Amino acid sequence: MKKTTKKLLLCTALTAVTAISGKSQAQDAPEGALVLDPVVITGTRIAQPASELAGNTAVLEADEITLSSHDNPAELLNRLPGVYIHSNDGQEHLTAIRSPVLTGGAGQGSFLYLEDGIPLRATGWGNVNGLFDAHFETADRIEVVRGPGSALYGSNAVHGLINVITPDPSFTAERTLSYETGGHRDKGSADVTGPLSDKTAYRASVSVLEDSSFREHANVGQQKATLSVLHDDGPDRIKLLVSGQNLNQETAGFIRGFEAYRDGDLARSNPNPEAFRDAWALRASARWDRELNDSMTLSITPFARVNDMEFLRHFVPDQSLEETGHWSAGAQSALYIDLEGGHTLVAGLDLEYTDGYLKETQARPTFGSFPQGIHYDFEATQIVVAPYVHAEWQVTPTTRVTTGVRFDWTRYDYDNKTASNTVGRFQRPADRTDDFFNVTPKLGVVQALSDDVEIYANLARAARAPQVTDLYRLQVNQAVGDVESETLDSIEIGTRATIGPVTASLAAFYAEKDNFFFRDADGFNVTDGETSHRGIELDAFAELPFGFDLGVSGAYAVHQYEFDRPITSPAQQTEAIRSGTDIDTAPRWTGNARLGWSLDDRARAELEYVYVDEYFVDAANINEYDGHQVLNLRARYQVTDNLEITGRIMNLGNVEFAERADFAFGSFRYFPGEPRTAYIGTSVSF
Repeated sequence: MKKTTKKLLLCTALTAVTAISGKSQAQDAPEGALVLDPVVITGTRIAQPASELAGNTAVLEADEITLSSHDNPAELLNRLPGVYIHSNDGQEHLTAIRSPVLTGGAGQGSFLYLEDGIPLRATGWGNVNGLFDAHFETADRIEVVRGPGSALYGSNAVHGLINVITPDPSFTAERTLSYETGGHRDKGSADVTGPLSDKTAYRASVSVLEDSSFREHANVGQQKATLSVLHDDGPDRIKLLVSGQNLNQETAGFIRGFEAYRDGDLARSNPNPEAFRDAWALRASARWDRELNDSMTLSITPFARVNDMEFLRHFVPDQSLEETGHWSAGAQSALYIDLEGGHTLVAGLDLEYTDGYLKETQARPTFGSFPQGIHYDFEATQIVVAPYVHAEWQVTPTTRVTTGVRFDWTRYDYDNKTASNTVGRFQRPADRTDDFFNVTPKLGVVQALSDDVEIYANLARAARAPQVTDLYRLQVNQAVGDVESETLDSIEIGTRATIGPVTASLAAFYAEKDNFFFRDADGFNVTDGETSHRGIELDAFAELPFGFDLGVSGAYAVHQYEFDRPITSPAQQTEAIRSGTDIDTAPRWTGNARLGWSLDDRARAELEYVYVDEYFVDAANINEYDGHQVLNLRARYQVTDNLEITGRIMNLGNVEFAERADFAFGSFRYFPGEPRTAYIGTSVSF
């Protein structure tokens, strides 16, 4: 299909709901038509109407999460505007939120992944695949903020944040068992909840995945569990939460060659049968909310976490083994004050201590500048102290102003466990201490134009302290201590409207980033990159006649380099960076449309259309991937009050496509998309 035709189809889908919205406004809306104003949690860590936010928050509710029956985070989160997650192999992924798809330290540190508002990992110890730690399968809801977070969130909330919100225990006893099978994949879950006393309830959830993969010599086994206890006693509310996951993955690597994903035999092959990833994580927290009086509430949440991971770095020439892990302990605190006149004030302090390690070892014989043996072996502790204040001012009955500022102090104490020297291209600095101090102010305004329409604008700075890998996994040409905090300055304007059966939001943004840290094609770290990001996003939903509904989300965005970076290697000139060119792996158009049909509350079917525009796969904008269009079909039927059956067909048209396309080391390489696969499942409640 020609590129212009692809764009025409996407534009048609993106404007369909807008046309419906216009028709609804032209007609007489029923008296007292419902204005949908969802309650969201992420902005201030407590429930508040979305209409009060001077920014965006997209929500995936439990029903949508369950119907999607997603096999990886990309299938679920890519339903949202401005979000584009590459599913690599197994549970591995790379994230883009108002950004290109980011890798390395940028991929680790530019997005904040949360569980009930608490980061899944420590600030400086991110994981580009960090979403596989989250228990999406049994989440009550998922909230996604595109762009910088509020003053309550510091390092890593640069391009966006994803908050997985766990369901509260119920005081009504409920038990649910679910199982799904199809193709090469089996998965199941169990959820049990009920009272322990008049004021205390519990919930336990378990999810299991066994995936033998459509690719050779690859498989995934993953187990997740969440246990929570809720005690609600007058002015005191306490929620204890313990969650964790275990992943054992035999990984399939990139296939190589131009459009290799179109060759069925190549798509099923695995050039790296030796690749693997083993990871586990355990987290615990206890949130205590104390109502001090009618206008003041204190919230304190101590938490602890431990992570450990070992994997073969099959995507780099040396294919080294990385062993890494960390443990953390900390606390979040906030004082919520309701002032006269509708104003609110939130002041708090976040504290965190982390102790972690990283070891990188090459088993292959020495070649070029890649020596056999230990490349890096270090430990590092980290301290984060972050006070903040967030205020919302009801200036007029229809105007609300948000102000906020956060101060983040981060200290790393690095301990090198091997020789402090340079071997090949790998530089191991001597023991040292590094401090970073970031100030991130926020300013926003919401203006209600009517009961059904409001507009908003916000200015925000986001920043992230460097990852430990940015600081201490250095290259031969780097100066020790040369890495600075990455900053992003953003402006966003938007509108939200609800008229009768139609709800829509539209947002436009522009952002500039300094001290962008990445690894260039010569294999060396760049510490002072500059990039720009601008775009427009639509999220809309309409109820149609005869039980049908239509949801559309999409984005047009341009992400560009704002600096020059020549490449010395003649073989790598496709990676030379010139100011004003597109950043690689940044499709300008992405879209998702869902046509649904419901029969009372007993049945639901959904046809999903996924669109990804062409994008460059190298920094010089020479080679590109043509993009793809994929259809997915999902359905459920409530047989009885206690029995439900489900089914889905993924890649309905059996399209040959790439989940991830790249150009590196002189050739195209891809993670191929999965061919058409059907699943059937059942869920029993009792």
